[in-house]
Amino acid sequence: MQFILARCSIEVLAYGANNNCTPKYGYVKLNTAPVWQASWCGKFKNLRGVNVVVVDPFKCSVRETRSFDTYGDSSAANQLRDYLQQVNRGSIIVGVSADEASHLLASALQTLRDLGADVADVQRRGSFGFVAQKGFPAKTALRKVLTETESYMNPPHFKVTVVNGTI
Repeated sequence: MQFILARCSIEVLAYGANNNCTPKYGYVKLNTAPVWQASWCGKFKNLRGVNVVVVDPFKCSVRETRSFDTYGDSSAANQLRDYLQQVNRGSIIVGVSADEASHLLASALQTLRDLGADVADVQRRGSFGFVAQKGFPAKTALRKVLTETESYMNPPHFKVTVVNGTI
């Protein structure tokens, strides 16, 4: 019997906006290939709020991408909460903030916490990223910076390897 080892490298970079329009970039890469990109005052669209990428860990490909403008849309946090709740247990979920995500995020905070991504302390223009396996919050990789200044100087950036469908 031969075993196949399925590896998927996930790299996440989140960003927060700034008042002087200094370009900042964010991305999600699967095995070094960008599958989601955004920027503040840069060459990509500014996908403000919380962005979610659901990953097929065996093919190391995107199953679905969604953006939730939790700064400008008062219903976005409810939509994010409902979306995350309907994702299947065991799914690999990448979350990445862009520009400003905390303003109207309150109704999704418990669902994010249930995934292992407690971002309730992230302030205006702070930023965060996470890779979670739904139903296994202890496995979640979360990086966050709480303030605009921290996000400007040292935005959340990390890599996670998923092996055989698990973090």
